[in-house]
Amino acid sequence: RDKLRQTPCSFAADYPTGRLVTNARIHFRNVQLLKMAARPLVSVFSTSGEKSGETTLPAVFTAPMRPDIVQFVHTNMNKNNRQAYAVSPWAGKQVSASSWGTGRAVARIPRVGGGGTSRSGQGAFGNMCRGGRMFAPTKTWRKWHRKINTTQKRYAVASALAASAVPALVMARGHKVDDVPEIPLVVDTALESTAKTSAAKDILAAIGALADVEKAADSKKIRAGKGKARNRRYTLRRGPLVVYKSNDGVEQAFRNLPGVELCCVDRLNLLQLAPGGHMGRFCIWSQAALDALNDIYGADGKRIPEDIMANADLARIINSDEVQSVLNPAKRANKKYLRKKNPLKSLKALAKLDPYAAAARESEQRAEAARKSDRAAVLAKKRETAKAKKQYKAQGKAFYEKVSKQGDVCADGFAIA
Repeated sequence: RDKLRQTPCSFAADYPTGRLVTNARIHFRNVQLLKMAARPLVSVFSTSGEKSGETTLPAVFTAPMRPDIVQFVHTNMNKNNRQAYAVSPWAGKQVSASSWGTGRAVARIPRVGGGGTSRSGQGAFGNMCRGGRMFAPTKTWRKWHRKINTTQKRYAVASALAASAVPALVMARGHKVDDVPEIPLVVDTALESTAKTSAAKDILAAIGALADVEKAADSKKIRAGKGKARNRRYTLRRGPLVVYKSNDGVEQAFRNLPGVELCCVDRLNLLQLAPGGHMGRFCIWSQAALDALNDIYGADGKRIPEDIMANADLARIINSDEVQSVLNPAKRANKKYLRKKNPLKSLKALAKLDPYAAAARESEQRAEAARKSDRAAVLAKKRETAKAKKQYKAQGKAFYEKVSKQGDVCADGFAIA
């Protein structure tokens, strides 16, 4: 840690990750990228599958892996083998037609002249007409090809080479490398003098790469769509890529195996190193081809891309003691904002706006509560009055019936005694 304090720009050690400060602005100055004193050794296997020696891993395999650059360069490079296509310039226009103009209650589209056939009077030329031309007819002078910066192409190839040495990325592409002893797989230079396909098949079986070839052979399917009638009848997965230095018969030996592709180390192609823009192609190197990468890339050849940051773990850098010791403490928003109250429902909110209206509403609420409490007494008094009236009602009815009864007044006639 004391050494790290002397060189604050080196973050190679493990840092504590207990604190986290956001919105931190960090400036890196004079960052020196340290080169490895010795590169790892790679095993070299004979054509019979036995280890025959070792060689150093070329420096290009330490290049940063940038899938964004690989995808961009692959997309543009893949456009450069397209053929121009276009519809016929006379398609849909090989008829004599003119508009009828206005006043005939039909559209002003050009119409075929003449008579005696159903074609006469039909619309022509327009893309909405049957038998008309398409909208914006395609032309052969479309921009088919794309220019790509040379430095970008070289960066993408270096990234694809570095990814081909990572077993996880090779397996992620779908290659069958369970029986392969080592990645990158380097075979003795005698591989380049293989002349027979049967011998090439034996070599692949000996080094454990035949399973990937069989996987590609089993994947052969008839293409869906019209391409099957346009010399693109079958689709096939990609198998291993054999990289050689000089062609002493290796091209003729391996080219007939399904899924196997070959490439000279002097003409490395991104379309082969990263098919579909996906890094991690399974490559089989001859020792001469692998050693040639030291001359192609390096001080006397093409520049090897460097990492922008020696340690890309930004969270670890921010949480390191060196950075945390010079940062301001995190600003915390402790201010609490009260919830807005509706003065139509809350008396306290109304009192802040209009104390008199609040007092009037409060007195109204008290009067309403008082009316609620007195209501029971008023109802009881009314019910007692009604009950007292009911007890005299029966006597009144009996008296009324008595006085209303028809008597025998005229029983003795109308004689007045």
